[in-house]
Amino acid sequence: MPANMSAYDDFIGTRAVAPQHAFDEAALARWLREHVAGFGGELRVEQFKGGQSNPTFKLTAGGRHYVLRRKPPGVLLPSAHAVDREFRVIRALAGSEVPVARAHALCEDAGVIGTAFYVMDFVDGRVLWDPLLPGLTREQRRAHYAELGRVIAALHRVDYAAIGLADYGKPGQYVERQVARWTRQYRAAETERIESVERLIEWLPARIPPGDETAIVHGDYRFDNVIFHPNEPRILAVLDWELSTLGHPLVDFAYHCMTWRMAANEGTRGLAGADLPALGVPGEAEYRDTYLRATGRGAVAEAHWNYYLVFNMFRLVGILQGIMARALQGNASNAQALQAGRRARPLAEQAWALAQQIEHRSS
Repeated sequence: MPANMSAYDDFIGTRAVAPQHAFDEAALARWLREHVAGFGGELRVEQFKGGQSNPTFKLTAGGRHYVLRRKPPGVLLPSAHAVDREFRVIRALAGSEVPVARAHALCEDAGVIGTAFYVMDFVDGRVLWDPLLPGLTREQRRAHYAELGRVIAALHRVDYAAIGLADYGKPGQYVERQVARWTRQYRAAETERIESVERLIEWLPARIPPGDETAIVHGDYRFDNVIFHPNEPRILAVLDWELSTLGHPLVDFAYHCMTWRMAANEGTRGLAGADLPALGVPGEAEYRDTYLRATGRGAVAEAHWNYYLVFNMFRLVGILQGIMARALQGNASNAQALQAGRRARPLAEQAWALAQQIEHRSS
């Protein structure tokens, strides 16, 4: 995809609510008056353009702005679109070093608007869709990357038990469970046979690196899932906690670092092939080493790091298959869903190629 920001117009801002995501706005307004302190005035609803998973809406009433995140309608994958978990982790992280929007209320009664949803504050700032950060100076890019890395390191340092999240996931054997989970998710959404995925499904369980640790993991941390201050390289809120759980922090960080392995081309936002020193963007190794220092870890073996990248590519293939399945079903939340779903095959092939490199270097 081109680096200019016009390439991201389909993701930025709001639009009228899509017909497949329309709901009873009067019923919502009644619920909001009962459950959100200070809510009042005539309700106006718009839908955010960006996002592929949980439909997200901007609510305006009484001079205030809110955000509503809901489960999409239709048949859903098991355990997916967990807006209740998003609400819980955002509430728990309030006041920590991890900036989050203020969460107001959760509605698990599908009778109100058709699916479960929660409401949080609207945070006014910048969402940077392109990791090449066009329009910023070299120094500004470096500062934004430093802040992005600072916040994920802060998340992984949070004492999850102390903030009431001891039961937010199962500690231990995270990679084993995730490989099994995303294999199931992939199978549930499978639209065609991809040979490289079949090989990964066999290879991944047999090559899990030793050692384990547990932290809160975001599951989808990247530039377009944080809101920056309008004028400063400072994150005001981390968004989209749907895939968060307790897990291995290095696996979460490796998912974030896939950006360095992906080229900037149609349908993909990446850094591979870019002149990073000229841009002021840190290389993958420098960015990773800064994170390791910030979290008090030593060096990570290159084979282990590459395994985490392979697993995360496989995981993303599962996510893309889910997007494709919803697009074919007609209830995906973004008009580019079908295009995104088509990225599954080339990404799986890239993951299998990296797995073969690991095998070659260890033999």
